[in-house]
Amino acid sequence: MTFPLPPAMRLALDMAARAADEGEVPVAAVVVLDGEVVAASVNAMARRRDPTAHAEMEAIRAACSTLGLHRLDGCDLYVTLEPCAMCAGAISHARLRRLYFAAEDPKGGAVVNGPRFFHQPTCLHRPDVYGGIGDVEAATMLRNFFAARR
Repeated sequence: MTFPLPPAMRLALDMAARAADEGEVPVAAVVVLDGEVVAASVNAMARRRDPTAHAEMEAIRAACSTLGLHRLDGCDLYVTLEPCAMCAGAISHARLRRLYFAAEDPKGGAVVNGPRFFHQPTCLHRPDVYGGIGDVEAATMLRNFFAARR
């Protein structure tokens, strides 16, 4: 049985597909507060020539700016790929309430793979984590993106 994706994850997957069309790695992130989208971003590393311009970082910065806050208490983050260590750190520092991600990233992920950032004793805040939401679509999009470049 297939269930419909949460609207924020559907938005993230659609944005990731558009990012791929523009040559960016197809990853997108959406910040939601009380059911409303506060910010939505895609990877911008190539376009901005900035290795820290991951979708999560861009969405967190935009949400903080939009809300006029330095922390995102009560907000949820939807992202199409398991966050890396840098992004997991930002998620923790931003105090996001929940993290929803689509595809796991065995090579670069830091939530359920690699360092498992939120399980470290030095992690200051641990969001609730829900993985695998839209994972087949996200993983297929990423595989196709990199296969076309090899």
